[in-house]
Amino acid sequence: MIKVKDIPTFLSKELSSLYSKSDLRSFFYLIVEYVFNYTNTDALMQYETKINSSHIKSIKLIVSSLKKNVPIQQILGYSWFYGRKFNVNKNVLIPRPETEELVEWILSDNSSFKSVLDIGCGSGCISVCLAANNKLKVTSLDVSKLALIVANDNANKFSTPIKFIHADIFANDTIFKLDNFDIIVSNPPYVLESEKSMMSKNVLQYEPHLALFVPNNDPLKYYNTIAKIASKRLNQNGLLYFEINEQKGSEILKMLNDKGFSSVELKQDLHGKDRMVKAKWKL
Repeated sequence: MIKVKDIPTFLSKELSSLYSKSDLRSFFYLIVEYVFNYTNTDALMQYETKINSSHIKSIKLIVSSLKKNVPIQQILGYSWFYGRKFNVNKNVLIPRPETEELVEWILSDNSSFKSVLDIGCGSGCISVCLAANNKLKVTSLDVSKLALIVANDNANKFSTPIKFIHADIFANDTIFKLDNFDIIVSNPPYVLESEKSMMSKNVLQYEPHLALFVPNNDPLKYYNTIAKIASKRLNQNGLLYFEINEQKGSEILKMLNDKGFSSVELKQDLHGKDRMVKAKWKL
């Protein structure tokens, strides 16, 4: 009879040619959470628990999809972010740990601020966490109607009242759809087209390219436009936050200074890479 302790061996046998040992370890804990509703501690304590045939079938189906490079978060239908289990699918970017650091920076900075606009909200992970952890009136904008469906589902899931706007930031009329805000935040597409070759197959094949890539000849395409919107829609002393490509920190800082922002700050992530920028708007 197969037991919980046999799952890591099975995963290694089936997937070691495709994934690293750390990936397989992560898969084990995510799978037992999904199949048995175990926490990481439960998984270790239940090592000798026998697995029934329906559980074996579920695990084999997950492994079959992993062999096709489907991200495990899309297989399971959710991704953990900032202590919450967000619904995800092929229409939204899977939330990354670095973005949790951006959320933490915003929350630690702005206890007195009241309104925030999240541009390019995707799954809604930033919007929901800000709305849930602070008395912020949150508005979320995205060009993808399919992404907004996911974001709205997550807002309802966590009972966070969020106003959603379907709009293209490059359209001339978008600015007129927006109120004024104390904070504007965005994790826009910032991966260069030339960096595709360095990305894993599960990202390239299954995550939305619209949310990932920018042209090599216009790497600040989204940052320039969002900064322009921020200059018209941020309140006095309002703050603009970006997640950025680690190679573009100095360029983004210069762009923001040139556009009249002040107190421009570059922040590194836990891996020591330039990952976040904050700037203040003074009229």
